[in-house]
Amino acid sequence: MNRFIQDIREEMLQYYDAIVVITPKLLIALIILLASWFIARQIRRISDRKLKKQMEDPLLANFLATMIRSVIFIIGLLFAFKVMGFGGITASILAGAGITAFIIGFALRDIGENFLAGILMAFKRPFRVGDFIESGAVKGRVVMLSIRDTQIKTPDGKDIFIPNANIIKNPLINYTVDGFLRYDLTVSLPEGSNYKEHMKRIRESVSEVEGILKRRRKTTVEISGITAGKVDVMVSYWIDNFASKNRVESIRTEVMFRVKKLLQEMHTDQN
Repeated sequence: MNRFIQDIREEMLQYYDAIVVITPKLLIALIILLASWFIARQIRRISDRKLKKQMEDPLLANFLATMIRSVIFIIGLLFAFKVMGFGGITASILAGAGITAFIIGFALRDIGENFLAGILMAFKRPFRVGDFIESGAVKGRVVMLSIRDTQIKTPDGKDIFIPNANIIKNPLINYTVDGFLRYDLTVSLPEGSNYKEHMKRIRESVSEVEGILKRRRKTTVEISGITAGKVDVMVSYWIDNFASKNRVESIRTEVMFRVKKLLQEMHTDQN
């Protein structure tokens, strides 16, 4: 029994010696990680602020600032591993075990794919913060582009995070790339009425709505079909999302209200 206790004591002393040896390395590695995280965070704030002033592109500036923060933290993490003495061991394991490298590469495939897609979108810039886009089944305004995903705010207030690789692979529709959006409205004119005169009145009335473009892109009213003796016309008008003070929904509501009122007047005149 005494021998058993003596053996346990000797083993504990061996672990104690090992702990004493590794504790300073652990403390130094922890200090390096905390310092790297703090420095990366501060540099990210400074670079984000300066890049936004110089580049005038908040989407690209935010992405580059995040990249800088990530690189600095990764460098600190690698240095901490080196202090711990894991640098050589990690390199030997990865060099001697091809299957391990394959598994790691396969596991991180999606992360790397989204990362590269984020870099492509940041520099190619198919959209900006505030643009209204559609990708797959998701439609909404761009809030932020990160290394892994793109944050979209849907019209009903939901925040959707789309992996960057999905945006690259699927067709992307940007409704506000130049700020101009066209909306169409189909209505039926009363049978036997003065169609040309009514079409002119509708065009003039829609053009008077505040927020509707009048010079660069004019409102048009054209016949789209004839059914059961009635003439269907399509009203097309343009809105500048960047210059308009009113929301698009308010402008569209006003357009439909005016057209509806005109149609009621036309029916009254017919009777």
